[in-house]
Amino acid sequence: MKELIKNSFEEALRTMERFISDPVTAESVEKAAHLISEALQKGNKIMTCGNGGSLCDATHFAEELTGRFRHNRNPLPAIAMNDPAHITCVANDYTYNDVFSKYVEALGNENDILIGFSTSGNSENIVRAAIKAREKGLKVIGMTRKGNNKLSGLSDVLISVEHDGFSDRIQEMHILAVHVIIERVEQILEIHKSVES
Repeated sequence: MKELIKNSFEEALRTMERFISDPVTAESVEKAAHLISEALQKGNKIMTCGNGGSLCDATHFAEELTGRFRHNRNPLPAIAMNDPAHITCVANDYTYNDVFSKYVEALGNENDILIGFSTSGNSENIVRAAIKAREKGLKVIGMTRKGNNKLSGLSDVLISVEHDGFSDRIQEMHILAVHVIIERVEQILEIHKSVES
C-alpha cells in the first residue's frame, strides 16, 4: 500500500516537473490569460466544456470566475456546459457528440472564448464544440495532452501535458494551469486586490 502511494506521488511529481520545465507551458498560460482578459474587457464571456473529470475541471474554471478565486471581486462572465437537462436532451434527440456544439451554437458569440478540456484531444463532442466555436468567431483554448490530436489543430492557444499514462495525471496539470491562468487574469485586469463583498 505504501509503495503504491509513493509511486503515485512520484509519478505526479515527474509529470509536473516536465510540465513546468517546458518553456512552452508558461508561454501558453500567458497567452491564454491575455486572450481571456481581452475577451472579458470587451464584455465577452468564457465557455468551458469537458467529459467526466475534465467536465469537473471545466466547471471549476467557470465557478472561479463567476464566484471568486483568492479574494473578493466582481464576478466575471463564464458558463460551464454542465446542464444535465441540456446534455440529456441533446444526447437523446441528436447524439452525445453534439451536446457541447449545440451549447456553443445557442449561446456562443463572436469573440467569446471556448475552453475545451480533453485529455486525449480527440473527444468528438469537444472537437465538434471547437469547430462550431471557430465557425461562430469564438477563440478556442485547448487543454489536452502533448502529441497529435484533433483539439490541438483547432486551438488558438494550446496548453498540453506530456504524459503517456492515465488521464488523471493530465487532469492534475490542467487544474494547476487553471489556477495560474485565473491568478494572471486577475492581475492583468487589476482586480486581484481584495474588495468588500
